[in-house]
Amino acid sequence: MRWKRLIGRTVAGLLTAGLISAGLLPVTTSAAEATDLARGKTVTASGSHGGYPASNANDGKVDSYWESNGHPADLTVKLGADADRDSVVVKLNPDPIWATRTQDIQVLGRTQDGTAFTSLRARAGYVFNPGSNQNTVTIPVDGRAADLQLKFFSNTEAPGAQVAEIQVFGTAAPNPDLTVSALSWSPSSPSETDDITVAGTVRNAGSAASPSTTVNVSLGGVVVGSAPVGPLAAGASAPVAVEVGKRPQGSYTVSALVDPTDTVVESDDANNSRTTASPLVVGQSPGPDLEVRSITSSPANPAVGAAVTFTVAVHNRGTSAVSAGTVTRLTVGSTTLNGTTPAIAAGATANVTVGGSWTAASGGATLTATADATNLVAETSETNNTFARSIVVGRGAAVPYTELEAEKADYEGTLLQSDAERTFGHTNFATESSGRESVRLNSTGEYVEFTSTAPANSIVVRNSIPDAPGGGGREATISLYADGQFVRKLDLSSKHSWLYGNTDSPEGLTNTPGGDARRLFDESHALLTETYPVGTKFRLQRDASDNAAFHIIDLIDLEQVAAPSSQPSGCVSITTYGAVANDGLDDTAAIQRAVTANQNGEIDCVWIPAGQWRQEQKILTDDPLDRGQWNQVGIRDVTIRGAGMWHSQLYTLTPPHEAGGINHPHEGNFGFDIDENTQISDIAIFGSGTIRGGDGNHEGGVALNGRFGKDTKISNVWIEHANVGVWAGRDFDNIQELWNPGDGIEFTGMRIRNTYADGINFANGTRNSAVYNSSFRNTGDDALAVWSSKYVKDQSVDIGHDNSFRNNTIQLPWRANGIAIYGGYGNKIENNLISDTMNYPAIMLATDHDPLPFSGQTLIANNGLYRTGGAFWNEDQEFGAITLFPQNLPIPGVTIRDTDIVDSTYDGIQFKTGGGLMPDVKIQNVRIDQSNNGSGILAMGGARGNATLTDVTITDSRDGHVLIEPGSQFTISGTPNGARAKR
Repeated sequence: MRWKRLIGRTVAGLLTAGLISAGLLPVTTSAAEATDLARGKTVTASGSHGGYPASNANDGKVDSYWESNGHPADLTVKLGADADRDSVVVKLNPDPIWATRTQDIQVLGRTQDGTAFTSLRARAGYVFNPGSNQNTVTIPVDGRAADLQLKFFSNTEAPGAQVAEIQVFGTAAPNPDLTVSALSWSPSSPSETDDITVAGTVRNAGSAASPSTTVNVSLGGVVVGSAPVGPLAAGASAPVAVEVGKRPQGSYTVSALVDPTDTVVESDDANNSRTTASPLVVGQSPGPDLEVRSITSSPANPAVGAAVTFTVAVHNRGTSAVSAGTVTRLTVGSTTLNGTTPAIAAGATANVTVGGSWTAASGGATLTATADATNLVAETSETNNTFARSIVVGRGAAVPYTELEAEKADYEGTLLQSDAERTFGHTNFATESSGRESVRLNSTGEYVEFTSTAPANSIVVRNSIPDAPGGGGREATISLYADGQFVRKLDLSSKHSWLYGNTDSPEGLTNTPGGDARRLFDESHALLTETYPVGTKFRLQRDASDNAAFHIIDLIDLEQVAAPSSQPSGCVSITTYGAVANDGLDDTAAIQRAVTANQNGEIDCVWIPAGQWRQEQKILTDDPLDRGQWNQVGIRDVTIRGAGMWHSQLYTLTPPHEAGGINHPHEGNFGFDIDENTQISDIAIFGSGTIRGGDGNHEGGVALNGRFGKDTKISNVWIEHANVGVWAGRDFDNIQELWNPGDGIEFTGMRIRNTYADGINFANGTRNSAVYNSSFRNTGDDALAVWSSKYVKDQSVDIGHDNSFRNNTIQLPWRANGIAIYGGYGNKIENNLISDTMNYPAIMLATDHDPLPFSGQTLIANNGLYRTGGAFWNEDQEFGAITLFPQNLPIPGVTIRDTDIVDSTYDGIQFKTGGGLMPDVKIQNVRIDQSNNGSGILAMGGARGNATLTDVTITDSRDGHVLIEPGSQFTISGTPNGARAKR
């Protein structure tokens, strides 16, 4: 045990100093017969040391304790309501191993209506002696308070305050106490066409009158309605009735909660809810009920200009058949298509072919299908006839912004261009630039001017400014003009860029200047006060006050950002729980309370309004077993919605390694820990990371992490300055009973920028999951990955399989791959655009990182790869745009088709030396153009396996179109257009 000090100090001097005789150091617990008001209440502290949190001071055990991280220190008990105090009992472990010590303590209190603490007992020294007082002191206090605080000034045997248990004895002051009883519903046996009303009684069982409040009614854990409750005298009751409307067929637990937002101060907050012993059972109403189950397009991933046809699955969940002839309608863009539905028996599904076709237009579109579109059928429910999903045409994500390159704009400055091998890691600005070119502004008056091609009211600038001389970054500005008129200064920062060192290990890099530098760029974004039309000339200019030594401009994004979304019906704002926008204070506690309320079924969903919300601790589930920061429990059954990623933004200022508490540096002190069935949409999460692990393992944290489980869907979330954007999956040995691999999880509309490691990694057996229509820029490891790791429950079953990465845009990974697959089966990489990788492939299949084996099929199809590949590992290993690396296990079943590989730094497709086979690789309809420092297709000297080429075109490769190195046991059949093998 820490700081116990087996050699005790004598307390004779303290005892003879008259402390006991003065009544300041009682050694008996005269309040033993009174009520301990602190039992089960929340205890907080000004700070804690290591594994000695404040919760230890009220856990009912004297062999655990709180220790502060220095003096002075505060320990506060939140009793919830005023009480008249008799005494405070402070205990340490009575084991004689604990040396006698004196702690200097003041007692303060705050009433339930008060804002400040006042002194209840003056500062004095209290002796804790295992022999004379069993390490227990009782401090008499008078006065009424709801929060009691001990302030510690010194401890003769430890550098911080120590408390094993705190007890507060006294009598509760007069306060209301609201309860709910007699819950019932009418009709007593409803069907899904009946309007249901839940009734109950609210009683004030307290000793004082209660003000007006509300009562919420929940069905199946979801709040479905509320009713007002007027003022109640002590002992009075009032009936309440809540109309909850029609409910789908099923069984529902019924509960009611009075004063759901804790606005009434009560003598007991633990008895405000009531749940019925028997569920509400809603029966199915007789009659038909049509619903759309899915929309299938043909082709599934259409090219621009293709004629696309659709099939809609219409299901009859009713009890009687539907005759033929109803209309199933599909709309996409301005196109409306209709189909005739056949007869559908009760419980059956019909696949309806919709007439006509839609000409696929580049970008994204929403498909909306409606059953019984002309309302011919009187259905049990008319609210479930419509189903919608998105479709993206062509390659890459349908991003809402227009990206403009500095080198293609008008500029007055210096054009930076990379060397032929795009050398990385030696303070090479051009190599790290999009398109391998950017513009440097050195002098006042120099500028880059972009002409907009779409309306815009926001701007993102990818830029580089110098680091501070001692590291850690600096701030600067650049001036934004629109059509010659000054708009505003844009704030730029190098805090999150400039990593130094020449090691291949990212954990070996440092923030301390010295030698070579990398990760030179970062981004700045701003919402503008007006919308600027097409053709506006946006100029970024160095004015006299823009005094960084240089500004390097790589690109801008211009976007027309919609107004903040309105608060959805049923969602409860985090402001209800105490969060305040834009005040710079930590809102974590309020956000956590809101999420916990949603998880407990007290509210429908959590609403994060427009604003900046500071978050300094990860949102998760409080673990009653307190298994420590390395064994976290995530949230489940939670919905979190925001007003838009530009509007509802969470941010942290504390680096994860400095956060302390339940969070740890790897997973960080921001974002969300997710276990299952969680939906998060339309927010931003901005971390405070500056490094991946160097400088004392100062990792940058993970924005979204956890087990993820089933039914988790994340959409339109902007993540920046994290170590990892998303890590889906936890090791099986991390709370085995909670292990639940990601299954069917979906990510759409993600915007992940400027990380120090992965963008999104599907690990630990994640399966049947997808990342779709999302964009990634400047990730410090794989932008997207499936890692079929071995840290799972059953290695024969829990394999990463049937995951897909579709229609994503990936730019500028500064370490590792655009997309990587490590083991597993059935995984697909389709319709992605990947450009400007620094040192690794655009796409890599590999068996390093000790994965479970590859099996079955792996598909790489319809991708566009531009300026990818690079050199790493002491710059001795040169990687192709697509690389297969069977380090120690085979990689079977690979198909590469319908792909363009253009302007590769080294080889187009590379079969790498390794210990495993690469049998029967199929390469079909692939174009490889301009392999600058390598071959179109390369089989290295140690490669083993075979590939078949069909309709492959290779042009302009420096080292030959197909090169099989001497000693290789890899064979290639089929000759690419106009090429021959070279040895």
